[in-house]
Amino acid sequence: MSSLLRWGSACLRYRHVFLQRLHRSVGTWKTAPGGSPFNLTAYMPESASFPDAGDHRGLYQLSVEQPERFWGALGKERLSWISPFHTVRDCDLSRGRIRWFDGGKLNVSVNCLDRHVHTCPDRVALIWEQDEPGTQVKITYRQLLEVTCRLANTLKRRGVRRGDRVTLYLPASPIAVASMLACARIGAVHTVVFAGFSADALANRIQDAQSETVITVNQALRGGRVIELKKTVDEAVKSCPSIKQVLVATRTENKVPMSDIDVPLEEEMMREEAVCEPVAMESEDLLFLLYTSGSTGKPKGLVHTQAGYLLYAALTHRYVFDYHDGDVFGCVADIGWITGHSYVVYGPLCNGGTTVLFESTPVYPNAGRYWEMVERLKINQFYGSPTAIRLLLKYGDKWVKCHDRSSLKTLGSVGEPLNSEAWAWYYKVVGDGRCPVVDTWWQTETGGVCIAPRPAESGAEIIPAMAMRPFFGIMPVLMDEKGRRSAQNNMSGPLCIAQPWPGMARTIYNDHERFVDTYFRPYPNHFFTGDGAYRTKQGYYQITGRLDDVINISGHRLGTAEIEDAVNQHQVVAESAVIGCAHEVKGEGSYVFVVLKDGTDISEDVISEELKEIVSRKIAKYAAPDYIQVVKRLPKTRSGKIMRRILRSIVQNKRHELGDLTTLDDHTAVEEIVDGHKKILEEPRK
Repeated sequence: MSSLLRWGSACLRYRHVFLQRLHRSVGTWKTAPGGSPFNLTAYMPESASFPDAGDHRGLYQLSVEQPERFWGALGKERLSWISPFHTVRDCDLSRGRIRWFDGGKLNVSVNCLDRHVHTCPDRVALIWEQDEPGTQVKITYRQLLEVTCRLANTLKRRGVRRGDRVTLYLPASPIAVASMLACARIGAVHTVVFAGFSADALANRIQDAQSETVITVNQALRGGRVIELKKTVDEAVKSCPSIKQVLVATRTENKVPMSDIDVPLEEEMMREEAVCEPVAMESEDLLFLLYTSGSTGKPKGLVHTQAGYLLYAALTHRYVFDYHDGDVFGCVADIGWITGHSYVVYGPLCNGGTTVLFESTPVYPNAGRYWEMVERLKINQFYGSPTAIRLLLKYGDKWVKCHDRSSLKTLGSVGEPLNSEAWAWYYKVVGDGRCPVVDTWWQTETGGVCIAPRPAESGAEIIPAMAMRPFFGIMPVLMDEKGRRSAQNNMSGPLCIAQPWPGMARTIYNDHERFVDTYFRPYPNHFFTGDGAYRTKQGYYQITGRLDDVINISGHRLGTAEIEDAVNQHQVVAESAVIGCAHEVKGEGSYVFVVLKDGTDISEDVISEELKEIVSRKIAKYAAPDYIQVVKRLPKTRSGKIMRRILRSIVQNKRHELGDLTTLDDHTAVEEIVDGHKKILEEPRK
């Protein structure tokens, strides 16, 4: 048993002392000057004043026609406030100005922990499904609050203050959730970096956020393997002069090198009190940064704030997945992605739910891992990725049917559109034809689900592999070739959202101009999603894919420019171009065209392996190219611009759709690339 688990068990010894302190302090929490004490009546179970989500049509019309009334009522009812808000929304999309619940003060960790401890302290908040099957650990709301308070006090004692950025490089674990909530409790801004990212990618994010503190673990466990997270952090901080301290939790019994800036986290926490006064935060104060790739090489730190994000995450969690009190919600996303933020941590915990933290992989120790977990933990809602579903489909039905899945009520999919074959298998085999499949569409930028089959009227249809209906407050529109809204059905076009909603990102950290340029200038007064969509005759929405230079690999967006930047760092590469390509498991992969410098004497096999290694090291292993084609020259215009649409047509095997080539500088370049592409497709896949 790791010291992390020993420490978690030791928390039970403080149970009675903690409860006495909690009951003494609940009525005396103070806010910042000018605030008021916490209103304990707001901690009572939520009222039934919000209409049944089954009346979808009426509620939806209210949400888009009278958003202030709709969101104002929900904000008052669903969140616990220190001070009430005076303005529901203050938004101007032309300037990228998005503000919700101005004047209000609250604390996110109180909304996710304290109010539930007050009413149901022994309800299970987290079920930590560890790497080895059958080793789950259950953490109650009371225990999670204790952990969070000790960690928050540790951060405060070590100099972390309101507004400071704290980088978390952690696997799915209670300490990761507590770290997020501890930051929220003291007003620090957390930025979680996916624990599969390389040292370079981690360093880039630390540098952009100007973090002074990193929280990590000595090692992680995944799929039966040990992952050296502390070693990656050590490498990253070499190029991050802002870092003053690295707090190191213990996941395995193995010792790792510790430097002068490294701090054993559990030892520090055990010295701290189990009560930490929460800071009163303005509704629009920063809650977290989350970095995502764009069409340029530099990852962008999207900013999510306090009240609007939390309300939207909680509401979508309850109504998209038909979550009820007492259900066990199983989202298997990593906390390093927005799905983990919204539907592993903030949405479920704000609703007082029981949420699963999944540490392992879908095929460890075998392809029945998910379904064995569903049976053992009695999971009611299961939310996974199309990549994992397609992978498990290939292993056949036996791994599913040998486990009892009768607890399942709703199946969900996230990250990219679910193809028809995978949808049918998910519905018929995994769900036994009785569980609705909610194929959700949303983004890091949106904060929560925007289009999904639910909420809907009772008995309303669900069409396979289609996102279908906008959620409350979301007004999707399709744009025509002239950049105007089209009211026509049975058409495709760029997908925009016509009015703001509480969960949307507020800006790009330290680069608001880029935020406006990316999301609001392409179609003025609209949020441009970067995706295309098809609207059916019935008015349902089906996502057709990215419109910009972003590849959706296993549900994770990665800018082609970011891959090109990594590839171009190889000493023999003169230039490169990266194109998205179809992949039967990942959904989309990357196809890299490279031009080598003159006089280079290196085999294509060697350069291919070296480029894959560079991309894995600079970004992450999942980003490694699927195909690499060495070419003599890239197709360019006479002005020197790479004609990527030609490369895209070649990769998609649409050579007859190359389009207008009159501006092409050298037609022989295209012929050579087509011939080389044929050879690559004929070669055995490595």
